[in-house]
Amino acid sequence: MTKPLESIRRLPAVGMLAERQMGGFLAISALVGVGVGLGAAALIYLVGWLEDFFLPLAIDEGHPWIFLTVPTGLLVAWFIAKRFAPEVAGDGVPEAVAALEVHGGRMHWRTIPLKIMATAATVGTGGSAGREGPIVQVGAAVGSVISRRFRLGEDQVRSLVAAGAGAGIGATFNAPIAGMLFALEVILASFAVRHMSAIVIASITAAVTTRSIIGSQLAIRAGTYGLGDPSELVLYFLLALAVVGVGVLFLKVLERLVTLPPIKSRPLQFLRPLISGLLVAALIFVEPRLFGTGQATTNALLLGERVSSITGDVREMWWVLILLAVGKVVATSLTITSGASGGAFMPSLFIGAAVGSGFARLAAEFWPTEIEPGAFAVVGMAGLFAVVARAPLTSILIVFEVTGARDYQLILPLMLTATVGTFLAERFHPDSVYSMALKHKGIKVRQTGQIDLLDTIEVGSVMVRTPEVCAPGDTLADAERRLLHARTHGLPVVDGARLVGVITTSDVARAGPGQMTVGDVMTERPSTVVPSTPVSTALERMAVLGVGRLPVVSEREPERLVGMFRREEAVRAYHEALTASTDAELHRARLAQRTDPGAGYYEFRVPPGSMADGRAIREVGWPEGSTLVSIRREREVQVPTGDTVLRRGDVVTAFGTLASRDRMIQRLNAGADEPTAEIWLEEIEAQGDAGTLDGGPPDPAQPDGP
Repeated sequence: MTKPLESIRRLPAVGMLAERQMGGFLAISALVGVGVGLGAAALIYLVGWLEDFFLPLAIDEGHPWIFLTVPTGLLVAWFIAKRFAPEVAGDGVPEAVAALEVHGGRMHWRTIPLKIMATAATVGTGGSAGREGPIVQVGAAVGSVISRRFRLGEDQVRSLVAAGAGAGIGATFNAPIAGMLFALEVILASFAVRHMSAIVIASITAAVTTRSIIGSQLAIRAGTYGLGDPSELVLYFLLALAVVGVGVLFLKVLERLVTLPPIKSRPLQFLRPLISGLLVAALIFVEPRLFGTGQATTNALLLGERVSSITGDVREMWWVLILLAVGKVVATSLTITSGASGGAFMPSLFIGAAVGSGFARLAAEFWPTEIEPGAFAVVGMAGLFAVVARAPLTSILIVFEVTGARDYQLILPLMLTATVGTFLAERFHPDSVYSMALKHKGIKVRQTGQIDLLDTIEVGSVMVRTPEVCAPGDTLADAERRLLHARTHGLPVVDGARLVGVITTSDVARAGPGQMTVGDVMTERPSTVVPSTPVSTALERMAVLGVGRLPVVSEREPERLVGMFRREEAVRAYHEALTASTDAELHRARLAQRTDPGAGYYEFRVPPGSMADGRAIREVGWPEGSTLVSIRREREVQVPTGDTVLRRGDVVTAFGTLASRDRMIQRLNAGADEPTAEIWLEEIEAQGDAGTLDGGPPDPAQPDGP
């Protein structure tokens, strides 16, 4: 009686411990939010300071310094990425997703300061890009560094990396709900409840932190608009078509520039950012509103104000706004693909607002009632972001928080434009601006709802649980012997119970002769998986990293080795998944057959001369929808197999539909001396009773009946 009582007494302590652990995790989430808020404030302040300095030079018609400032900024950002941290080049959102999908949420701390500096150099000097994507990457890196500092498990690391990324959006726009939705729909592509609490806490904390430093002013402002007349939904539908056209153009221009062959000569690689910078400078020289993020122009469009260029010229013609949107498409594509650092988030909002406002001005020339260009700018902004990011839910709800809307009068136009835009964009371009960048890196993120066969098998079910290991102090000769004995090209290196690296045959070969140890040549901080990782995810990481094995670590102790996952296990996992899938399909087929309204058990006799007489069961073309249950030959009952040979007079019990029963009788009677198969065509009870029902004539050869 003592042990059960002791276990019962420990239950409250276990519950309190779980509550303390959850409380600690939420406290860490708040710490991530504070860190992201500080990083976002630093980037916003630095970009603003540089813009205040370089913007007057961009509009000085007498001295076109813009041809010097933009290329210089892009070159500085390119140099930072090339020399110190390749991951800081580009948008930032794809890099955060890649860290989750490939590296288990591991990101280097250097990403935080270097991404801030590279983005400030790009955007602050006039590069046409946004700061939101970079802040997402900075936030993800903050979440990764802090979570690993507290030695959290991979699932908690993923939560905090996504929380940091969402907090970046919440901080830069002062919009925590928008940040939460962005993290769930774009970063994680999942609305799993277990990630929700960390993302919410981090987003709110980041927004509050940034607001206390920068101020409470919204990054984007819009007027209060509504749906004037239900007939305007026709115009919003047409706006969706226009948004799809410009959005797909944006994606195709980006795709074309991303796939340009790289400059192979290392001394000449600087030409890419230099040429891109000169082209962007030329566009800004013609249209200064393309400078930087374009946030001021976006606000003017959303407020329905007179859209004036920085030089003071009023340009309100609809075709000017459409050209402005196309110019932003080209300038942003050149900036992002140059090797510098900048995002596509804010440019997408700029382009959408310009398209929406231009469309409204065009429609106003023939529409019978007055329409608000600002309302169409708001809806166009949401629609184009939905097309570019493939995140309709985020694009719909983000408008209300980011623009400070106080009502839902535009909800119908927003839903219509975002939904139609996303649906049509999928038909013209399969990738979003983020998945396209990931695909270029060799990473394919599966869309929600699509299931790979290997998603159903976890690494823990197929991994090697007691792998051969090396210690850091082992000699290379010892390591080589262990590699040969294990018949593998790589082994984990452990110090006690802690995973410290991986040693491969290539490492040993490169070391050459000498008194070096495993610790001298091993690969430190290898990419790992946990037992609950789907095999499909592990294979994707292996493919991107170019390795044939991954160490498996504990869920709760990310440095404790629990197994090894190799290509051989992947093959075994595939066969297990295929077997399970086949069994499931067969089960569904049997279930469908049993639930068919006309399905049931029935018996028939093989008539003399039938095509089945004297042939094995496998050689008879049985109709679809029928299953043989038993064969009774005189007084003997057999369970049939494929090799069982049928004979005249055999009584066969089968299960199937009425249609399959009729086809079976017709087939057995083919070639028979007398078509007598139907003599024993008697339906019996669904429970499989071997007796016949009323209505069947008795068998003269079997006076006792079946």
